[in-house]
Amino acid sequence: MRFAVSYSTPFFGVDPDRLIAYAQHAERCGFEAIYLPEHVALYPGAAVGPMEITPSVPFADPLDALSFVAAATERILLGTAVLLLPYHDPVVLAKRLATIDVLSKGRMRLLTVGVGTLPGEAQAVGVDFASRGRRADEAIDVLRLLWSGGADGVSFEGEFFRFENLCSYPTPLGGDLPIHVGGSSRAAARRAGSRGDGYFPGGVLGPTERAAQLEIAHTAAAAAGRDPGAFEYTRWGSIDMPVERVEGLAEQGVTRIVVSASTGDPEQARDELSAFAERFELANALK
Repeated sequence: MRFAVSYSTPFFGVDPDRLIAYAQHAERCGFEAIYLPEHVALYPGAAVGPMEITPSVPFADPLDALSFVAAATERILLGTAVLLLPYHDPVVLAKRLATIDVLSKGRMRLLTVGVGTLPGEAQAVGVDFASRGRRADEAIDVLRLLWSGGADGVSFEGEFFRFENLCSYPTPLGGDLPIHVGGSSRAAARRAGSRGDGYFPGGVLGPTERAAQLEIAHTAAAAAGRDPGAFEYTRWGSIDMPVERVEGLAEQGVTRIVVSASTGDPEQARDELSAFAERFELANALK
C-alpha cells in the first residue's frame, strides 16, 4: 500500500509558504505524492450532487501549483485529483505535463483526469457538456500519441482534434506518463480500464458498486490488451483511519490511499500528517 496527501486550495488557501510547508512536511514524513484538485471556473448555484460549491473559493491551477511544489521538494510525486481533461487542449497539455515531468526529474507521475460535472464550467470554456466523455477519450489518445512521436511527427484525425506531422518536445522522462482516471461512474471505470493506468473513484459509492466498477475496469483493461494485474486502484481515506481499515481496503485491491489534513490550522495539520505517518511507519519505506 502506498500513501499520498491531498492539498485542497479551496480549504487551505493559496498562501505559497503554507503550500510549500505542507508539501515539504509530507515529503519528510514519507508520503509518496501530493495531489491537487481543479476547477477552471465556478458560478453561483454550481453544485456537485447535493453539495453546492461556493463560487469564490480559490481553486488554484493544479499544474502551476505542482510545478511550484516541485521546485521546493526533491522526492514527492506530483498528482492531480482530478484534472478536468475535456477543458484542456491536449496538444498544449502534452507540452505542459512533459515540461513539469522533465524539470521535476520524473515526478509528474500521478496525473488523474476526469470529465467534470458542472455544465456551466463546460460552457464557459466552449465544450459541449454532453460530449465531454468522448472528448476526454480522444484527448488521452492525443497525449499518448504526442509523447510517443519522433522527429518525423505524428498525425491524428478524430471527432474533436486534428493535426498532421506534429512534434512535441520535450517528452516525459521515459517517453510516457501514467494516466489515471477519476470519477464515480461506470463510464469512468471503463475509461480507466481501456485507456488508463489506474482508477481513482470518488468517495460516494457503496461497496457493491465499487466492486462492480473495479471489475468493469479490469475487464476493459483485458479487452484492450492491457495487464489488469498492473492496474493501480487509488481510494480516498481519512487522516484518522485505523490500520484495520487500510487492511480492509488492501483486501479490496486498493494500491494507494490519499488523505488530507482535516484542519485549517497549519501546525495541527502537520501534527496530523506526522501522526498518520508514524501509525503506518511511512518513514521506513524511504530506507
